[in-house]
Amino acid sequence: MPRYWLFKSEPESFSIQDLAASKGKRTSWEGVRNYQARNMLRDDIKTGDGVLFYHSSTEPMIIAGSAEVVKAGYPDHFAWEPGHKYFDKASSPEKVIWYMVDIKLVRIFKTPVTRAVLSGDPDCLNMVLLKKGSRLSIQPVTEAEWSAVHRIAGCNAQQAIVGN
Repeated sequence: MPRYWLFKSEPESFSIQDLAASKGKRTSWEGVRNYQARNMLRDDIKTGDGVLFYHSSTEPMIIAGSAEVVKAGYPDHFAWEPGHKYFDKASSPEKVIWYMVDIKLVRIFKTPVTRAVLSGDPDCLNMVLLKKGSRLSIQPVTEAEWSAVHRIAGCNAQQAIVGN
């Protein structure tokens, strides 16, 4: 049974349009440098899970679409590359600290979902994204929240799940 997540990205760094333009509409989700989010990447996020793609640090902040995890957590090798923007001298192939997953685009929402709209929907009131002080770049999403976001965006949540 798939689980659901919200992944945040600043659109000027990597947008859902960038994902759509990627080879195979697929990319690695690397560069996460928060231990709680790292643990989710390493331990909890699995192939087949659904991802809400969130554009942060922009106005308005939106859920721009959905993706699917196509490769579960594996070492973020960019941490081992001196000169790379995600380099971490404490990490190495022998001492893996950071992890990443691969995602593939499912859809770009024709109607992106804003925080204001989310906060007015009864199925989304407890969404981690809306909680004061919530800043994690990766957050769990309930099945009800996943369905509500797709309903608000005007599309069928079941068609965004692997195997449908």
